[in-house]
Amino acid sequence: MAVDLFAAASEAEVALSGPLAERLRPASLDDVVGQSQLVGPKGALRRLVGAPRLPSFVLWGPPGAGKTTLARLIARDRSDVFVPLSAVTATVKDIRQATEEATALLGMQQRRTVLFLDEIHRFTRTQQDALLPSVESGLVSLIGATTESPWATIVGPLLSRCTVFRLESLAEADLRQLVLRAELALDVTVDDDAVDLAVRTADGDGRKLFGVLDVAAAMVTGSGDRRITADDVRAALGAGDQRYGTGAHYDSASAFIKWMRHSDPEQAVAWLVHMLDGGEDPRFVARRMVIFASEDVGHADPRALLIADAASRAVDSVGMPEARYNLAQAAAYLASAPKSRRVVEDLARATETSRILPPEMLDDSGEPTHPRMRHA
Repeated sequence: MAVDLFAAASEAEVALSGPLAERLRPASLDDVVGQSQLVGPKGALRRLVGAPRLPSFVLWGPPGAGKTTLARLIARDRSDVFVPLSAVTATVKDIRQATEEATALLGMQQRRTVLFLDEIHRFTRTQQDALLPSVESGLVSLIGATTESPWATIVGPLLSRCTVFRLESLAEADLRQLVLRAELALDVTVDDDAVDLAVRTADGDGRKLFGVLDVAAAMVTGSGDRRITADDVRAALGAGDQRYGTGAHYDSASAFIKWMRHSDPEQAVAWLVHMLDGGEDPRFVARRMVIFASEDVGHADPRALLIADAASRAVDSVGMPEARYNLAQAAAYLASAPKSRRVVEDLARATETSRILPPEMLDDSGEPTHPRMRHA
């Protein structure tokens, strides 16, 4: 009981004086800015609030789009028990404990549990498999949040039991609305050019926008002022306005791939380092190289796939920053390797190729020996 009281007091203190993003976290779906396709009057997530049982789903979208907020609000509006776990720290033991408690709640209080798993893409296959029985039986409703493609990071059996909802980066108009809320909460005025700078550098991330304004407000009020200028925003950003944003993600990945295609290992490694230093997920880089090994090198050097796959495995087994050596070695090898697009061409021809059975699968009359193959 004492622990619960301390936890409640801590939450109350955060609500009053914690980070701005926490203090301004929406209290209802009506307060959510952006994502109207999901939380609007006919949005899928809003309609799920009234469902007899909440189905499991994955919220896929960029940082600061509101994934955690939406999960909390849906569980609260349904009066379900909300159990948050982070894939960064949670273990299989934590999952089992959560499902045991869900069983008890359902039996004693007839209350269902919503298990929110943040950064679900960081869960290993073993950890994801541990979720399957309770998700499949409906004991818990799983809400996973991820910035990575669910089809590339979530195991098939688990993903097949979930619906994927795509969240978009916040639009400029959405971010400007958040600035107005921040002004009221912080009791400050933000100059127009400061708003423009804060919105531009937020790159669609509401949490980042609040973070910058929170720091800027702390600086100006600390000196007895209530007006935030563009210089204050720049100071609050620090090196943040040079961050590797969503646009840089796609452009850098494209440059990385193209230099490997141009057989330039020096440039390929340079762009690899640029992405990693910018905060790119090394597993994304590794996946791109595994694809490249078959798509662009292919039959010209079959060893390329082995090397790319080994580098991909090293990211998980060795970890960063040491796995940079493995990734750089693989990138240089792929760039230097001879190139062949035969795999791509084979796949393209396959859709137009008439399939025939080998002689050993036909009887003396030329008919398939197995009945199921007659309609294949």
